[in-house]
Parts: sequence; structure tokens; C-alpha cells
Amino acid sequence: LSELHVAEGQQVAAGDLICTLETTKSTAEVEAERDGYIVGLRYAEGDTVRAGEVLAYISDQEIREQETKDRKRPSPAPQSPIPDHIRASKAALELARRHNLDLSQFPAERFITEAMVRARLERGAAKFAPPQSEFDPTALVIYGGGGHGKSLLELVRALGTYTVVGFVDDGLPEGEQILGVPVLGGGDVLPELYARGVRLAVNAVGGIGNVAVRVRVFERIAAAGLVCPAVVHPTAFLEPSAKLSPGAQVFPHAYVGSEARVGYGCIVNTGAIVSHDCTLGDYVNLSPGAILAGEVTVGDGALIGMGVTVNLGVTIGAGARVGNGATVKSDVPANGVVRAGTIWPK
Repeated sequence: LSELHVAEGQQVAAGDLICTLETTKSTAEVEAERDGYIVGLRYAEGDTVRAGEVLAYISDQEIREQETKDRKRPSPAPQSPIPDHIRASKAALELARRHNLDLSQFPAERFITEAMVRARLERGAAKFAPPQSEFDPTALVIYGGGGHGKSLLELVRALGTYTVVGFVDDGLPEGEQILGVPVLGGGDVLPELYARGVRLAVNAVGGIGNVAVRVRVFERIAAAGLVCPAVVHPTAFLEPSAKLSPGAQVFPHAYVGSEARVGYGCIVNTGAIVSHDCTLGDYVNLSPGAILAGEVTVGDGALIGMGVTVNLGVTIGAGARVGNGATVKSDVPANGVVRAGTIWPK
């Protein structure tokens, strides 16, 4: 209501200008349809008025003060109809309407009580802390609440780019707090998170014992429609020519050199060094302090332990495991094992 040209009780003639309305697309003037007096004026200049609302009445005669007050009282909001198959108490209906809760989500054969509605509202409020908009491009969930999950939470917080909605973990109780962030449930909650506007996830399942577990988590995230961005701690250093695939994680003080290639879902852990022209396949786990000299190739799913040194030009086959502190001087076959603290080859 951009302009109001009349006041309560004012006499008007047919054709007199009553008000000017503005929408996002147009402006319209409203004129008096007949002679009379303005009564029951409900809105003031600057108010937002919905289509179909009554602005005022035109009466044949002046109205007494009490009658004017009565006319100013807005009529109650229309109640939305309840489907025939819904059976609920009056208190349950009123509570559901106040919170815009769809009662059709309850089983059709049950009589809905106020306690049932209140429990549903409380469960929904406690279970999630979703982004405020339908879709938030910064909203992110962490799958896995163990030690690697804590490290990823700290990494994401240091970036300041994403909003961590919560943790997903198949082995932790819903509602548990991890560094102030709630566990939202197991993997079956991912589709609901997607419906609430979350589109990003990071995989915090390390898969040291069995890389297949980590791979299954990536598959479950993808099946729910979420994607895994590459995340790099601010203290890590990547040369401009280095390439990271989605899902890669680079932790504090790590280094990725010139024209190095880091595959999907790789972990380059704290203080690890990936020198120039190295290639890491998908799901490679490079533990803290590991050092790869130039032109090293690491196959899919291989695990390189803490403090490992790999010489120039060496290839480590897919699925291989290199124990902590080992020195690798020549190629390791696929699924090969290099014992901790040893030199390869023997």
C-alpha cells in the first residue's frame, strides 16, 4: 500500500481515489465504487496487503465508534481443510496448523493425538540443524565421526568456506556431539539431508584396515545425490600445476608438487610430501610424514604408512601396503606388502 488517500470516516464520492497499490511488477489505483463513508479501514500506508483482503468498507452513513472498531478487527485466517482419511483430536489439529505440519505423514489408520504431533515436532527440531534456505551451496556433512572425522572437521573449519551441518556415522548414537557438532544418524539419513538442501559431503572413513569400506562410503554418498569436494588445509601448499580430483583431502603442512596428480578420494595426510610429477590413483591413503620423491606412481587403494620414503621413479601397485618407516627403492607389486621399518627390496 504505497499511498493511502482517505482516512477512517472520510466521506467520498464515486470515482474518488482511495489508494495506490504497488506490486513487484505493476502499480494500480483503487477508486471508490460509490458515494459514502470510509469505515473499517484495516491497513496503513506502507503495509503489505495480500490479494483478496478487505481494505475498508463504504457505508451509506457514518458509523458509531464501537462499530468502527469492530469492523477493524481482521477476520480469522481460513483454516486449511483436513483430508477425510485423517482422524485427529482438536488439539492435535490446532498444533499441526500452527507449525504447518502435514498430518498426512502419520499412518492413516491411527487416531492422531496432540502428544503424537508434539513428539514429531520435537524430533524434527532435535534431529537436524539444516541450512536456513531450501538449498545452501555451503552446507556440508561429514561421514564418519572417528579421529579422521575430527581432523576433517578442524580442516573444514579452518577453510571457512563450508557450513558443517553435522556428522553421519553408522556406529554412533544420534544426537551425540563431536567437537560441538551433532551426529545426525547413520547413512540412511543422507537422502533426507539431500531433501533439506545439503549437497556436499566429505568421507571421514579412513579405510586403513580395509579400503573397500572407504570406497563403499563414497558410493553411498553418491547414491544419495551428494558430491565430495576436494578440501585443502590453508597451511598445505599446492603448486599451481598440481591437479586434485574430487574427494581428495590434503591436511596441514602437506606439499603437492609441480604437475602432480592426486586421484579421487585420496588422503594426503599431515606433513606428507608428494613431489613433482607424482601420480596417485583413486583412494590412495598417504599417511602423515610420508615422502614421495619425483615421478612416483601409486596405484588405486594403496596405503603408504607414516614416515615412509619412496625413491625417485618407483611404482607402487594397486592395493599395496607399505608399513610405517619403510624405505622403498624399487617397484612394489599390486597387493604387495612392505613391512614396517624395512628396506624394499630385501
